[in-house]
Amino acid sequence: MKWPTELLLIRHAESLYNNLKKKKEADPDYQRFMKLYTKDRSNPENLSLARLLQKRHSLGCSDRDTPLTTKGELQARITGRRMRVSGVSYPDVIFVSPYLRTLQTLHFLKEEWPELGTAKEYHEERIRERDHGLSLLYNDWRIYHVLHPEQAELQLLLGEYDYRFLNGENIPDVRQRTHSWIATLTREFAGKRVMAITHHLTILATRANFERLGPEEFLHLDKNDKPVNCGVTRYVGITLDGRSKLKIEKYNEQYCRDEESLAT
Repeated sequence: MKWPTELLLIRHAESLYNNLKKKKEADPDYQRFMKLYTKDRSNPENLSLARLLQKRHSLGCSDRDTPLTTKGELQARITGRRMRVSGVSYPDVIFVSPYLRTLQTLHFLKEEWPELGTAKEYHEERIRERDHGLSLLYNDWRIYHVLHPEQAELQLLLGEYDYRFLNGENIPDVRQRTHSWIATLTREFAGKRVMAITHHLTILATRANFERLGPEEFLHLDKNDKPVNCGVTRYVGITLDGRSKLKIEKYNEQYCRDEESLAT
């Protein structure tokens, strides 16, 4: 078989940005901003709100250096513990995005699942988060577009799938680099159990490459069933009609779904 026998894709646990997004969405000024944005993003009031919200909800660090929250640490610990207890086979090889939140997620998974420490570990740039370029300074693409209306016009022209943030990436860019990583799996890790600690769009890009999803299918999945924090997607290697491939067995499985009992 030219494929790994198993591929586990795990999204990082809750990060500071994930928490910032929740607080921002609960902000009455942001809710007002969204109403105006939906009706007419060129409304002068929206311009002043955008500037206010940019300062109020600033992350204060780069995307690469964004850490986990305390809740995220618990999510990773519980995920590791429950995967170990449920009998999930530990991998031969672990790929991890070099971003802080993915590295921390792996650290806390290991604390509850010590056997992960026996796996060969690679920090892999090709499974990093999508590069959002200039929009990172605004922590919200809508705020970014209000303050840079020409970018909003460009997104309308190109569409969400092909639009590339200034100095950043679009979805096909992410699909291309994950495709390169998949080729490495077949070339160097056939017959191995592989785990990857990565990001939501990277997981979707990997799945889209396996299933040959088109732009509309990709965007539908991203909107309606995106990977959750610490969600686990499992592929298994199979042989069918003399040809081997990876087949999805589970998507977005949550080992820490019941947040009330995270500490149990």
